[in-house]
Amino acid sequence: MIKNDLYLKALRGETVERPPVWMMRQAGRYLPEFIALRDQYDFFTRCQTPELASEITVQPIRRFPLDAAILFSDILVVPQAMGIDFKMKESVGPWLDTPIRTMEQVQNVVVPDVNDTLGYVFDAIELTLQKLDNEIPLIGFAGSPWTILCYCVEGKGSKAFDIAKSFCFQQPEAAHLLLQKITDTTIAYLKRKVEKGVSAVQVFDSWGGMLSPTDYQEFSWKYINQIVEALSPLTHVVVFGKGCWFALEDMVQSPVSALGVDWTIKPEFARTLTNHTMTLQGNFDPARLHSTPETIKKMVTEMINRFGKDRYIANLGHGILPNIPVENAEAFIRAVVDWKPTVQF
Repeated sequence: MIKNDLYLKALRGETVERPPVWMMRQAGRYLPEFIALRDQYDFFTRCQTPELASEITVQPIRRFPLDAAILFSDILVVPQAMGIDFKMKESVGPWLDTPIRTMEQVQNVVVPDVNDTLGYVFDAIELTLQKLDNEIPLIGFAGSPWTILCYCVEGKGSKAFDIAKSFCFQQPEAAHLLLQKITDTTIAYLKRKVEKGVSAVQVFDSWGGMLSPTDYQEFSWKYINQIVEALSPLTHVVVFGKGCWFALEDMVQSPVSALGVDWTIKPEFARTLTNHTMTLQGNFDPARLHSTPETIKKMVTEMINRFGKDRYIANLGHGILPNIPVENAEAFIRAVVDWKPTVQF
């Protein structure tokens, strides 16, 4: 039994004394101990070495009173396993020498045996669970099929992913075949993570907000929903779509346990769109962690009061930025841990 199950209680919709808290990308680039490892090992070496991945996962847990850990990895390990040779290029980010632009290339993409190609992730889960020793839950994750397609077709990061969108609109048959292959691989990948012992999985749709509501249904949500329907009988599934508030009414119809929201939507509106029945996660602007610790505490308290303590997981509206002072990250976490309900007279 997990000793601190506050995060799982929130996912189950149970009454809690305070919301649970964790931060997207909490295992990473703002921590000096992470930077020390980054200077020794390249990015994918850290992802692909179970001892390093598990160490990075627990680094923030040693520092802060967090209610969940998230396995250190990257969404691009899935396309790598499918034979799409992503690298991490200095000062550029994700890089693919030969982006996928034709039906022939899509047909050559494999749906792998995840045990053969992603075994290092599952080994990292085992090592991490030993270190966590049932103190808090471990979250596994994957990128949404649409977000992974964006990188595969664009070949790198982008502000608008115009090439990826054009590919979908000009070659929809190829796009849907690629999306389905990514979906099938992701389902197998997340199922194996659950078998290895993660307590919940989160799907990150980082670039869903690039699509119109109609195109989002066709090229993103229907594939995410396949993942949700396949995994929800086995574990809690959280879906976070950045810039996708327009899809919340549809998302709430699926068997998700929680929906993440970014900072561009008011808590009250997010509650309205999800019929006040869904556990929500978010939505502190990561850049606001540049504010003073006093301001952060005040804003976090207001955020909790607006969402309400139940069916709520305090988190950022996207991943923590690399230049955030450690004490400001701690101020965010402690503001949640120390939160008390306002006394009404």
